[in-house]
Amino acid sequence: MSNSQSFSNAANRQNKTVLITGASSGIGLEVAKIFRASGWNVVATMRNPENCELAQDEKILCLPLDVTRHETIENTIETAIARFGSIDALINNAGYALVGAFEACSQVEIERQFATNVFGLMAVTRAILPHFRDRRQGIIVNVASIGGKLTFPLYSPYHATKWAVEGFSESLQYELKPLNIKVKIIEPGPIKTDFYTRSMSVAQKPGLTDYDHYVARTLPQMQKPSMASPPEVTAKVVYRAVTDGSWKLRYPAGGGAGIFMALRKLLPDALFQAIIKAGIER
Repeated sequence: MSNSQSFSNAANRQNKTVLITGASSGIGLEVAKIFRASGWNVVATMRNPENCELAQDEKILCLPLDVTRHETIENTIETAIARFGSIDALINNAGYALVGAFEACSQVEIERQFATNVFGLMAVTRAILPHFRDRRQGIIVNVASIGGKLTFPLYSPYHATKWAVEGFSESLQYELKPLNIKVKIIEPGPIKTDFYTRSMSVAQKPGLTDYDHYVARTLPQMQKPSMASPPEVTAKVVYRAVTDGSWKLRYPAGGGAGIFMALRKLLPDALFQAIIKAGIER
């Protein structure tokens, strides 16, 4: 690559802007860091921006955004465009896991899980599409999970949301491609973040004890996954998905994601489930 091409590429990166949801910690925070280090303008959004850990400068804007409150979505997108002129990529990263026996989950908890992981993601996507359509370009990256293609015990509501994100994203790509808008799905494996503490809600129902032994036996095994990778690994995959120039749809990311996905695809249900049970039901 010539010096002039390198300068042109660097200039293009410096003029680009990424908006990230759930950027207060974990994957979202690391994604913000890697884009800023690569010269992008970064709109790091979170419910409480006063807790933003990023060292703010002229290229970083921390804004309030709760994906379950539509007025915050519209306001944040408008503020970001006013500050940087445009948005080139959206990273839908906000989410959490409702964990426990399904019978112990209340209707309110289940609806909240979908409100954040699915309906919130859809709301942010829908809100930014007019901007992308007007510009005839844009990249939407939806952070799903290997849990959108395979399952583990005690995560049924969470898995339901991630499977929904997979289906939504795969279908959406067809209608957006003629408008030059790309859709990408990131499928992280287990990550070494506070996901298993801060980003997890454990369902409990007073008087319901029949599941207690199973929960006590399996949940600790999943909270300390042996194949977990640091969030920086997934952040690099997110950056690659945005910048590789391709129309590739799915990107496995860290935590043995590629291995899990290959096994799920190749093995019959009974054998794959036996492997999961052997690793978790100890």
